Formats: sequence, structure tokens, C-alpha cells
Amino acid sequence: MNTYTQDPNQPGLLVERKELIAKLLATNVNGHLEKKNGLSYLSWAWAWQEALKADADATYKVEMFDGKCFMDINGTAMVFVTVTMFKKPMTCQLPVMDSSNKAIPLKGYTAVSKYGKEYRVECDAFAVNTAIMRCMTKALALHGLSLYIYAGEDLPEEGDKPEKVIISPTQGAQNDVPIEELRYLEELAIELIATCEQGDPKLAWERLEGENLDAEQKIALWTLLPSKVRAALKKAKEM
Repeated sequence: MNTYTQDPNQPGLLVERKELIAKLLATNVNGHLEKKNGLSYLSWAWAWQEALKADADATYKVEMFDGKCFMDINGTAMVFVTVTMFKKPMTCQLPVMDSSNKAIPLKGYTAVSKYGKEYRVECDAFAVNTAIMRCMTKALALHGLSLYIYAGEDLPEEGDKPEKVIISPTQGAQNDVPIEELRYLEELAIELIATCEQGDPKLAWERLEGENLDAEQKIALWTLLPSKVRAALKKAKEM
């Protein structure tokens, strides 16, 4: 079996495919991961950038099923993406999931937030697009890029030291907040901003206190507020 292919970065030079894969396997992606509900997600834009660096001819294809970009499996949607690198196609699949990482029924469903408000979760274009791009990133792992993450490891197989990442106290604070709660916090943030701009930060602070948010929600809300509003609320708290 021929294991040689053209070196994507040096046309005319043959190189063993395993050498190209080894480079991807050794790539440290830790600085480009996002955490959501206990799972690690690699930025698809960064991942595709690295794929093009490794192989300028890399392509990805969303598989179609009777004119749809997903397969209907028992009333839920499964997307399939094929990534071709080093002239070899690899296909991966991923269900269209909600914020709890559960497959969304094609007909959607009604859920209730911790605040007692009903909201709809739909298998809409946004959810399908999110699944497709995550599936593309997952397919890149089949070629070696970020594979160690799916294997539950902290570092690539060569043990490279992770990049130094400076993390602020509120960085990523919104990542572990379910989307329905985040939308509510966004609405609350808009209300607090408007109240402060109307010259009544004390009322805004009382409104905030009345929500009885937990620590995680407060931090996520804090990241949504402009610095001048945060300062006004802190001052109102001390009054």
C-alpha cells in the first residue's frame, strides 16, 4: 500500500502521510479550547486555519440526505461532515444538540428554566449550523488535529508544554451558563444598563439583588455590563 503523498507545502516532494499526521497529532490546541457544560470545544475557525496551514488543498463537505444537510434518526437530526486532507477523506457525524448536550427532536420541545419560564428549543438553522461546524472540527481530529482531546488527554502525544494563557477572573464565565439562562441574563443586563443611564443606579442595584442570582450567574451577568455600569452598581451597593 502506497503511504506516500505530495508534501502540501513543498510541491513535487513526496513525504510519508504518517509524517504529516504526526505533526497534527503533536499540535497543542489547549489555548483555543472553550468549556461548556463539562465538554471541551475547539474553535472551528482556528482549527480550519491550522488545517489549511498543513494542507492548502484541504476541503470539507457537508453530506446531504434527500436535499437536507442532516439525517433523520428516530426523530432527531444527525449531521455528517467529510474532511479531506493529504488526499484522504475522513467522515464524522454529530447529533444536533441542545445546551445540555442532548439530541434535539426535529419537532422541538418546550422546556422550563430555573426561573419557571417556559421557552422553546428548536432544531432550527442555528442549531444545525452549530452542529455542522463542530462536526467539521471533530472530523479534523480524525486526521490528527486535537485527537488527544477526544481521547481524554490533557496534552498531545509528544507532551508539548501548553501555551501560557493569561486568564482573567471573568474569562469564560458565560460558557457554563445554559443558553436559556444566558438570554435571561442578557435581558436583565439591558434593564440594569437602562436604569443606570436614567440616573438611578440605586434602583438598578435593588433590582439586581431581588433576582437572587447564584455566584455563577452573577459573574456571567457582570461580564455583560459595561465598566461604567459596574462601577455605578458598586457605588450604589455602598450607599
